[in-house]
Amino acid sequence: MKENKILITGGSIAGPTMAYWLNRYGFKVTVVERAPELRLGGQNIDVKGPAQQIARKMGIENVIRDKNTTETGLRFVTVANDTVAEFPKEDTLSMTQELEILRGDLVQILYDKTKSNVDYRFNEHITKLTQLQAGVEVTFASGTTEQFDLVIVAEGIGSQTRKLALSHQPEFKYLGLHTAYLTIAKGPTDSSWARWCNAEKGIVFLLRPDNYGLTRASITFTARENEYKGLSFEEQKSVLIDRIKGSGWESERLIIEIQKTKDLYFDRISQVKAPSWSEGRVALVGDAAYCATPIAGKGTDLAMAGAYILAGELSTATTHQEAFEAYERKMRPYVEKCQKLPPGIPGLVYPQSKLGVGILNGFVSLVGSKAAKSLMGLFSHGNKVPKQEINLPDYVDK
Repeated sequence: MKENKILITGGSIAGPTMAYWLNRYGFKVTVVERAPELRLGGQNIDVKGPAQQIARKMGIENVIRDKNTTETGLRFVTVANDTVAEFPKEDTLSMTQELEILRGDLVQILYDKTKSNVDYRFNEHITKLTQLQAGVEVTFASGTTEQFDLVIVAEGIGSQTRKLALSHQPEFKYLGLHTAYLTIAKGPTDSSWARWCNAEKGIVFLLRPDNYGLTRASITFTARENEYKGLSFEEQKSVLIDRIKGSGWESERLIIEIQKTKDLYFDRISQVKAPSWSEGRVALVGDAAYCATPIAGKGTDLAMAGAYILAGELSTATTHQEAFEAYERKMRPYVEKCQKLPPGIPGLVYPQSKLGVGILNGFVSLVGSKAAKSLMGLFSHGNKVPKQEINLPDYVDK
């Protein structure tokens, strides 16, 4: 393919992953990131399935393993902090995976792997895109204008560049939930176990250990779609405190931490449903194209798999149109599978009443019992090798 000067916008996971493979295939790559430096915040993510395969191909699997969060498994607890059930890391039902890492640590690993061969520009973003017959004219916030052969949008669910690039914007499927993330001081009740607590009024608290002696907290709850839209940072903190006040468990501890935090993330949970992931010489990858939400637990898989496949198709196709079509043809079935949630999810996991919370905890207790685990073991036949979720061709050998 003649096009070899490629701009990627977004320096989180999908962007640097794609930058690595494009550089390996001989493309000249520039990555722009709106933030003044790497955004190293965030919660625990797991590197499994396609993401683990790609990490292995990139030679960073052991680096990721060395940055393990130290989490040994998941405990479901009541508002009195009594254990309902526990699922160790090796349990097939556990949220904790073999490669559990903080989002920021993975971002740093990917950046370190690519910074020597990729032109990274921080504190920069695109303000205008003009598609030409032979390229894309890009105007940056800094006032400079530069032409690239292709532009790849690897931004988040609220991507601003996507609005500039596509004439038809994606739909957003709201899942009825808002979520908040923050890092808090480790407390006396914290351990190497993650703790999940359901409270009344549709609230789920989740506290997870990290490898820096701190605790990563998330608060997810039911809400109307635009109930908290357009709030300032301080207003977000205020409404979050009001929402969890009096809900029990460790809510008072979390209220104190919310009051003083500077790294709060607070937003609604929605999936991105885009009819097309490209237009002209611009393509989307990762959350900007097909966010599945944290509920699906497939964000890292989708980001890294999409970046790997799109880069690989660009390396083997004769035209960018051919590459974009092949990328979408290979990725869309996997995206649709990842975005499909079981019936009643997420609603059933966020009961409103004390009775509903009790019923849910009873069900979790049953599933987590020794008898239930033994029964499920009879049907697993001892096979712990996960089946392949999506085909990842060895483009480098073609």
